[in-house]
Amino acid sequence: MKNLITILVVFINCVAFGQIKVIETTPIIRLGAIGQNDMYIQTEGDKYTFFYKNIEKEEEITNRSFTFRDLDNDIEKLEDIILAGFTADPLLDIKLELPNDYVWLHYSKNLDRTYVQFMCRSKDGNTSGVSKSFNLEQIVKMFEKKLPKK
Repeated sequence: MKNLITILVVFINCVAFGQIKVIETTPIIRLGAIGQNDMYIQTEGDKYTFFYKNIEKEEEITNRSFTFRDLDNDIEKLEDIILAGFTADPLLDIKLELPNDYVWLHYSKNLDRTYVQFMCRSKDGNTSGVSKSFNLEQIVKMFEKKLPKK
């Protein structure tokens, strides 16, 4: 009987620890930021997420985000699109379609400086957000840190 109890205790301990598995994770890397987290980029593998402070409702400032995968050098293409908007004449809004969101790049001029604002709406229409306005120097700073090429 003692042997049976000992065998059961050992078996139960083996089964209990057999349920724990170590899962391999991809590191999250913060690439660039503007201000006190007014906007920043994070990457996890080939997935890029842009976080921004939503100023749509001044009484409740929240953080929002939009995400896409960098399948065909898409992060550099997005950077080029944003930077080209600063020199466009006339200034036009640019609408981007991402897997789960629509993002409008709204350009405006104030005192001979050009600014861009990110306006986002989820495809299901449940969430929307508007970032602060950023100038060219701030956008360049946000994109300046690059991941090493593999």
